[in-house]
Amino acid sequence: RTPTPTTGSSPASASSPPEFPPPMTAPDFQLDLRLVRRRAGRAAATYAEVDALAREVARRMGERLDYIRIAPSRILDLGCGPGADLPAFAARYPDVPRLAVDVARPMLALARDAHGPQQGFFQRLLGSRGTPSAPGFLCADARALPLKRGAVSLVWSNLMLQWLHDPLPALKEMHRVLEVGGMLMFSTLGPDTLRELRSVLPGPDGARLHRFIDMHDLGDALVQAGFSDPVMDMEMLTATYASLDDLLRDLRLSGSACASAGRPRGLSGKGHWSGLRAAYEARRRNGRLPATVEVVYGHAWKVAPKV
Repeated sequence: RTPTPTTGSSPASASSPPEFPPPMTAPDFQLDLRLVRRRAGRAAATYAEVDALAREVARRMGERLDYIRIAPSRILDLGCGPGADLPAFAARYPDVPRLAVDVARPMLALARDAHGPQQGFFQRLLGSRGTPSAPGFLCADARALPLKRGAVSLVWSNLMLQWLHDPLPALKEMHRVLEVGGMLMFSTLGPDTLRELRSVLPGPDGARLHRFIDMHDLGDALVQAGFSDPVMDMEMLTATYASLDDLLRDLRLSGSACASAGRPRGLSGKGHWSGLRAAYEARRRNGRLPATVEVVYGHAWKVAPKV
């Protein structure tokens, strides 16, 4: 994958939040959240083969965290998938308890197998000398977290919010479970993601691709959820593929096929796919087919409520 970043940043306004029409996305675009969960579960066995984007985004989130002064007392990895981000927390904050949450049980099982308890009960409870304590694992929906108010001081969410057509309920839950002085750091996908593929899909076939929420709308949603001093930035990354089939395979194996409730349900014929491949071929550069990914990053704080 060849990252060609183009960055931009914008501190979101912390003034009185405007009124928002629910949900944030267009009313004709809703995600089938049960299908999202099932596909994520089925992709658990193959996700590690195609997680290069998530690993690169996690690395870049870590670089942003380097410049933020925070000493968390408990970390929540929300939408943890197979748990690949957990070792970085252990290295950065070796004495801080970690909680990994995902809505897909097979993904969570992989995370537990790879990073779960390998110590005795009291060692896990107290932490071995010089060894980070094992993380906890919880299968839960980001919109209804079974955690008490102020339970964590850092919420980390890497490429999870794009799976919610309206992220505001999840953002409100993140705010609720954060302690005062705690921080949310997240990444998600922006509207220009897969723009090359979207441009070659004719008419109704455009519904086969997700719609993604604009960076500035997410910043406003953070304010509406109660967060303070939200900062948003974005960059464009370009993955390249030998063929369109390779791109579609990556989407399938990562559980990222379209889950729009209004997606076409019928099968497409050979002529349809031949035309699609030919249209995408016109975008080939230096022997490779580009696939743009707009990555949106954000962080914000929970401050004491004003009287």
